[in-house]
Amino acid sequence: MQSFKYARPESLPELLELLEKFRDRARLISGGTDLLVKLQHGNLAVEVVIDIKRVAELSDRVVTTNGWVSIGPRAVIGRVVRHPGIESAYPALVEAGRIVGSVQIRNRATVAGNICTASPAADTVPPLCAYDARIRLVSTEGSREVPLRSFFVGPGKTVIAPNEVLAEIRVPAPHGAMGSSFDRITRRRGVDLATINIAGVLHDNGTAVFAFGAVAPTVVVAEETSGDLCDPTVSADRVDEVLKTLLATARPISDVRSSKEYREAMLLVAARRVQRTALERLTQARGGRE
Repeated sequence: MQSFKYARPESLPELLELLEKFRDRARLISGGTDLLVKLQHGNLAVEVVIDIKRVAELSDRVVTTNGWVSIGPRAVIGRVVRHPGIESAYPALVEAGRIVGSVQIRNRATVAGNICTASPAADTVPPLCAYDARIRLVSTEGSREVPLRSFFVGPGKTVIAPNEVLAEIRVPAPHGAMGSSFDRITRRRGVDLATINIAGVLHDNGTAVFAFGAVAPTVVVAEETSGDLCDPTVSADRVDEVLKTLLATARPISDVRSSKEYREAMLLVAARRVQRTALERLTQARGGRE
């Protein structure tokens, strides 16, 4: 491991001053489950590692306020998936979070870190995109809000500037009945990156939103408004037809985890499971009516 400076700011202004000074020569650390591996393997050259765990303005909690659920940038995945408000309203995020690494990893790794790493296979990203989450970024120049769907520009690359820090993840509260689900296919559960992962959200107004991971350089989000995926009386053949249209937006490749052909075949299998479970939950949210 190469040598680097270590800084531990106590406030947001102090953190932002450090980012202004070092910019792309700095890396932030909170959980460190990804950054430390890269540093140990010599895959990343940095001048300073900035520890944000003592920055009081960067929350480690989940808070419901003004029609949004706010996830702090220091909130670890284990805490997020156990939060009652997340469990009840966002089951796809819970399902995704519960299979990230091991228990030890989930109690160190943050949702914000899983996002900022910008891995095409990140498990929490598809559900957050399907729920239309937004990211609040802060710098000495002010703050700006970015839809998570627009946050990624390539593997390991995002729109975040070198002098910015992710200050908040905002997920809109459900409006009306909603059902959602998450599924992934991987070679070994719990320790391997996803071969594919999918989140689907079905709304009472007939809108369906699906987000696919590990099938393109960034997460792929597709929406469908016919209402067929949200209707339990629609035939399985019609559901498959609609899902295939959505899946056509994916661009799977062959790599060490899977062939392109396997991904293409399993996308429909996983999408069917997600749609079926999300529809069951939507029906329950509707009070059982069809």
